[in-house]
Amino acid sequence: MSAALPRDYIKRLVRSALDEDIGSGDLSAQLVPRRRALARIVVREAAVLCGCGFAEGVFAALDPDCRLGWCAGDGDALEPDQTVLEVEADVRALLSGERTALNFLQLLSGTATAARRWSEAAAASGVRVRDTRKTLPGLRLAQKYAVRIGGADNHRIGLFDAFLLKENHIAAAGGLPEAVAAVRSGSHADAPLQIEVETFEELQSALELGVESVLLDNFSVQECTRAAALVDGRIHLEASGSINLDTLAAYIATGVDCISSGALTKHVRAVDFSMNIQ
Repeated sequence: MSAALPRDYIKRLVRSALDEDIGSGDLSAQLVPRRRALARIVVREAAVLCGCGFAEGVFAALDPDCRLGWCAGDGDALEPDQTVLEVEADVRALLSGERTALNFLQLLSGTATAARRWSEAAAASGVRVRDTRKTLPGLRLAQKYAVRIGGADNHRIGLFDAFLLKENHIAAAGGLPEAVAAVRSGSHADAPLQIEVETFEELQSALELGVESVLLDNFSVQECTRAAALVDGRIHLEASGSINLDTLAAYIATGVDCISSGALTKHVRAVDFSMNIQ
């Protein structure tokens, strides 16, 4: 996945969000006489900015002649009460676009801010932090972009770009050897393969099958330490499940190669932004 989001993707999400909010027309904004106006978007708390392209897209869709002046960009650290954006546009466009623009900024900045906290906590160790597929439906690429902006890594984007064989896949295939054999003999044998294990017996089986990457699902700190010693660098080890910022340091010290957490995208607290027409 490239660093930047495709323009068509941003336009599609913006259009969908505006259609959802405005529908057949903004009843309140229609009461206001048309004129040019200036609005400022301000952040009310410390955060990492993300979602500039979406906010731009909102106002441009409602007023193609709008003029935007960014005071910060995606990835920048923001301080409380900092002006983020100044927009000059038709006042009706400002009124109709306000909530949608702020919704994108608050969600994606919240995701980037969480990712920054996790990535900074792990930075000195060299252990990488990754997200999961636990994203808001329809906003996966946007949230995974925000994770990268925050300094963390993406796991697979979806079900199409890598194999991750979990308990149900293995059971449905008839066992781990059968599942791995099906991957290696299939038409996508060159796609990355990772096995999720829940016991040391499953980890040993993965090692014997020559699997290159294993995800330790809900292993304790002590179990991850034991698993890293057993593997001894032969394969890539990822720890996941019930890990939070308070326990991150302990998991980093176990010797795993990376840590993944759905908290980066599903436990997001929105960043507080506001917009005021001058």
